[in-house]
Amino acid sequence: MTHALTLRGLNKRFGKNQALNDLEFTVPAGSICGLIGPNGAGKTTTMSIIAGFLTPDSGTIDLLGLGPFDPVKHAGKVGILPQDAELPTASTPRQLLTAWGRLQGIPGSALHSAIDRVLSEVLLGDRADARIATLSHGMRRRVTVASALLGSPAFVLLDEPTSGLDPAQARHLRDVLAGLRGKTTVLISSHNLAELESLCDRVVVIDRGCCVREGAMSTVTGADREVTITLAEPVPDGLSATVVLRLTADDPRSLPEATSETLRELLALGARIHEVRAGCSLEARVLADTSAAGA
Repeated sequence: MTHALTLRGLNKRFGKNQALNDLEFTVPAGSICGLIGPNGAGKTTTMSIIAGFLTPDSGTIDLLGLGPFDPVKHAGKVGILPQDAELPTASTPRQLLTAWGRLQGIPGSALHSAIDRVLSEVLLGDRADARIATLSHGMRRRVTVASALLGSPAFVLLDEPTSGLDPAQARHLRDVLAGLRGKTTVLISSHNLAELESLCDRVVVIDRGCCVREGAMSTVTGADREVTITLAEPVPDGLSATVVLRLTADDPRSLPEATSETLRELLALGARIHEVRAGCSLEARVLADTSAAGA
């Protein structure tokens, strides 16, 4: 299976609002893919349709080669973290995960160890039997992340997974997700573009219900073909404070070779190097591609 998810011509309207407009994109199997766009772009609608919470007006969905989400066909194969997930406060994380694991069809003999493993991954092993009412907002968020990862599903949908987590917890969760690369397909919707840039190997940018850009992260940001060199003050006469190096298709050099050559030339002219950055930031690319820049 080359693609874990394929969307073709998806349309969804809510009254007069066209939420999705012939939306199309693919997510390669085993990749960690970021779904990005400004507020109102259609991200949550897209995630809800993939998860089976909503039905599109038209278009096709193929999830894990089994067609659109089906609770029987996809049982135990898909993990989901909605953006706003409320938990029953009288229950404990272990009780909730036990109920959800049974719904997924995880055998009883394997369920206990699966729950212990996933709670340990989200740093809640010591709170497995504490009532949800006693947990902080960040802890509750980690319980919902644990529910999405329970049973090692083949495809995981995460909507703002690090929302409410402190920096250390967010970093740990990114490490956990990075460890899924090549084994589980992960689709993450988030406004934290710096986080997605560091974690994802692929990105899909949508705006007004349409896909405006998709591809490998290095291609989208230009990190595979462009380097920006910023010089420290004072800048020698005749040089610009910013030097942008772009490789053309017929350039025989690799980007590292061309960058080294340019740096040697700048140093020979008396320049001091402040920063070397491959490509532009994901934030800059998204602002250039979408209506967010004018919002």
